[in-house]
Order: sequence, then structure tokens, then C-alpha cells
Amino acid sequence: SSGPPSWLVSTAAMAPKKEDPKKSAKSSGGGKAKKKKWSKGKVKEKLSNLVLFDKITYDKMLADVPKLKLITPSIISEKLKCNGSLARKAVKELLSQKLIRPILTHKSQCVYTRASHQ
Repeated sequence: SSGPPSWLVSTAAMAPKKEDPKKSAKSSGGGKAKKKKWSKGKVKEKLSNLVLFDKITYDKMLADVPKLKLITPSIISEKLKCNGSLARKAVKELLSQKLIRPILTHKSQCVYTRASHQ
């Protein structure tokens, strides 16, 4: 016969569920409030940061960043809307040109300041 195999189909017929009159009258039990719904959570907006400097942004970096008192890759990334790896390269570039000087160098986060001209 066509159709699903016998081992897949249950032959025992289930009796229809009967509504218990005592349960239906008392819908929400003692102290049981509405079920808490999961919040959707905050969705962080996607940043469309530069992965390579264009001429305008590079010139802005050379002009503005050395004037800052506190310079970190995160601050450069925020101000110039470039990604973190590009900001780290920018820091190296500014260091090589002696426009900034290091205060604290650490594996994960480096802090720099403007080069004070003596």
C-alpha cells in the first residue's frame, strides 16, 4: 500500500482531551503571573569604517592627531572613522615622523601624547 510505512505511523488512536471544569475556571494559579517574554536585546549598529586611508583622511590624521593630548588607536579609530588595525598603523606612522611620543606601551593598548617640542 502507498503511504508511510507502518513503523512510522502510530496505530493507537488517542482519545480527545477533555476539558476539566475545575481547571478552566481557575486559569492563572496562585501567584503565577504572566510569563515573562524575552527582550529582543539591543542591536549594535554596524560601523562602516575605512580600511585604507584616502588622501583627505590621511592629511586630517597628520594635522589633527598630533594636537591631541591623549592618543590611542581607539581614539584615532573613533575620530577618523577608520578600523582598529588602520589606527595602529597610523600610530606607527606618527611615531616614525616623531609627531607623537609614547607614554605607555602594552601588548593590547598603547597610550601616546603629542611630542613636546624642546
